[in-house]
Amino acid sequence: MNRLRAVFMRGGTSKAVMFRRDDLPENRGDWDRIFLQVMGSPDPNGRQLDGMGGGISSLSKICVIGPPSRPDADVDYTFAQIGVRDSFVDYGANCGNMSSAVGPFALEEGLVRAPSSGEATVRIHNTNTSKIIVARFPVDGGKLAAEGDIEIDGVSGKAASIRLEFLEPGGARTGKLLPTGRACDEFEIAGLGTVRASCVDAANPCVFVEASALGKSGDELPDALEGDAQFLRRMEDIRCVASVAMGIAGDRDEARRMTGIPKVAMLSGPRSGRTLSGRELAASDADIWVRMISVGLPHRATPITGAICLAVATRVPGSLPCASLLSAQCGAAGPIRIAHPSGVTLVDARVSGAGEAIRAEFGAVYRTARRLFEGNVVYQMPEPSL
Repeated sequence: MNRLRAVFMRGGTSKAVMFRRDDLPENRGDWDRIFLQVMGSPDPNGRQLDGMGGGISSLSKICVIGPPSRPDADVDYTFAQIGVRDSFVDYGANCGNMSSAVGPFALEEGLVRAPSSGEATVRIHNTNTSKIIVARFPVDGGKLAAEGDIEIDGVSGKAASIRLEFLEPGGARTGKLLPTGRACDEFEIAGLGTVRASCVDAANPCVFVEASALGKSGDELPDALEGDAQFLRRMEDIRCVASVAMGIAGDRDEARRMTGIPKVAMLSGPRSGRTLSGRELAASDADIWVRMISVGLPHRATPITGAICLAVATRVPGSLPCASLLSAQCGAAGPIRIAHPSGVTLVDARVSGAGEAIRAEFGAVYRTARRLFEGNVVYQMPEPSL
């Protein structure tokens, strides 16, 4: 058995095992087998009891932080989404929630310098998307401030605010904000017929469909969606068709193997409904409702990169989020309130240009993070790579 230095952190509404790049094998071919063991995957029972994972996608994550590989960044950050029931390790996308933990981790590990008090600014190069994320957060005694006044839905208590600015988030995977060249597409889906969808690539590629097209109201909670095999199958079909249309996968078989991207989400307009905690949300509490699927499972809270992609999409004329759901606000500036199973997330975005020249200038969100555990993870040495 082998021991590897690691830190366990919460970032937003996710948790991950954090590694320093120089502690991992130089040969990246060895990483997957280590990460799978650390998480306890694959687990046919879906619980990951033999590892650090929590049995759902938001709790089965790895972050690797090291020296920057480009001059406009302070650190490099590589994200890995680990399959729960399978042995898939996906480096194809970023995790916005865990991005909030990267700056504090880098500071407390001595990878970057900041004032002992005041505000730290860390420029993060996400290697998955080749994008820069600027993290700004208060420090006290050279560490992330232990207390603050921000409260995010899905996490109990209040903590210090971490502002994440995703600069030029468009084309994170495909190179284009609108990979199909259109703000709205029509896909033929078995059992549904023609389904309208908006394929947008900002922070992470996502495909958005209307809840009504799937016979849903849009306020269903994750357990209800997870128990609806037909719904999950149809959402996966939409995801795979969109993946090919966006140029992410060459065919549907390849798309099914790439479980992490694009994310697929169903949308509805302002409405009343309940959160996972039982709190009642009124129609006036949010501008748009979303239910997002990742790695085949409904999210308990909207992934931050998904929320930013949705925020950007609401600024794109002709997209489903803009034209169909936020028509009164399409093109308007200011915060957007996204309702998800755990509550409401506040985001902002700005888009400029039109047609082929359309671009996303930024997407921003506020999160919190906390260092939970530090020490060593134990794993069995994998067979050497050839």
